[in-house]
Amino acid sequence: MSHRNARTTFHGRLLIVQRYQAGWAKAHIAKAMGVSRKCVHTWITRYETDGEAGLCDRPSRPHTTPTRVTHGLENQIVAWRRRHRCGPDEISAKLGVCARTVSRVLRRRDVPYLRDCDPMTGHVIRASKATAVRYERSRPGELVHMDVKKLGRIPDGGGWRTRAR
Repeated sequence: MSHRNARTTFHGRLLIVQRYQAGWAKAHIAKAMGVSRKCVHTWITRYETDGEAGLCDRPSRPHTTPTRVTHGLENQIVAWRRRHRCGPDEISAKLGVCARTVSRVLRRRDVPYLRDCDPMTGHVIRASKATAVRYERSRPGELVHMDVKKLGRIPDGGGWRTRAR
């Protein structure tokens, strides 16, 4: 799906192709549509190879991730963490992997932070920072929160600004 500020949507791309088939020059189409000549050429080429389906948005996600950590190495990272209870810096030094990669693997595998774990057993002892008590109500205005500030005694007729003291 195109974003709302996109120059060409599916219908705009179809209009580019229709104008090209009507005999317009690519440069004139580009000027009329407010896009580059390369963009016009791209959509015409896609239409010629794939038909109308070629004018739809394609996913931008890569097909493969060749540099992703293997499952075996992920298992090693998690096992090292559970066995030695050390952080990403120490694990990265021992296994030869970047510390940021180690921390991403630990987050992806839902391994808790060391600060939340018992140093002896490794079990989670601290709850999350998110509060369990929510102030959600069934209808608006059911709960009203009000902050109050205690003010000092102000004499009748105003304070120091009016009396210039």
